[in-house]
Amino acid sequence: MTFLPDTGYVPTAEDRASLDAWFAEYDVQSAKRNVERMADMAVFPLNLVSDDAAGNGRSAQWDREQFVATMTHVMGDGSESITFESTRTPVFLSPSMAVVFTDSAMTMEGRTQQLRYADILLRRDGEWAFQTMIQGGWGDNL
Repeated sequence: MTFLPDTGYVPTAEDRASLDAWFAEYDVQSAKRNVERMADMAVFPLNLVSDDAAGNGRSAQWDREQFVATMTHVMGDGSESITFESTRTPVFLSPSMAVVFTDSAMTMEGRTQQLRYADILLRRDGEWAFQTMIQGGWGDNL
């Protein structure tokens, strides 16, 4: 059973469908390593919350240039195939704000890595965009 906190807002079917469509597109762009398009799907400055190799919590704000440079470095040049299988649990705070918890299996070059992370997304002018990335292990890049 999944516990979702009562935020006072009950999402509509369209809320959920539009958020699912946003993530489907983001996953496609991630698999293609289309980092510029991924950046188009964000709000800058982008907040990052993580921890570093020493186990300390870290946070930072990235501009578009830093996001593109870091993601290009981390994701590689796209010569290897990447697939994602993700289960997402959105918590809608309002019609225009959602915190989304993701459990994902990323497979690249035959190796699968389990990922768990959260994103905060905002809807502006009917379009979702991510504004905060929360995931362990990125702190040494902040």
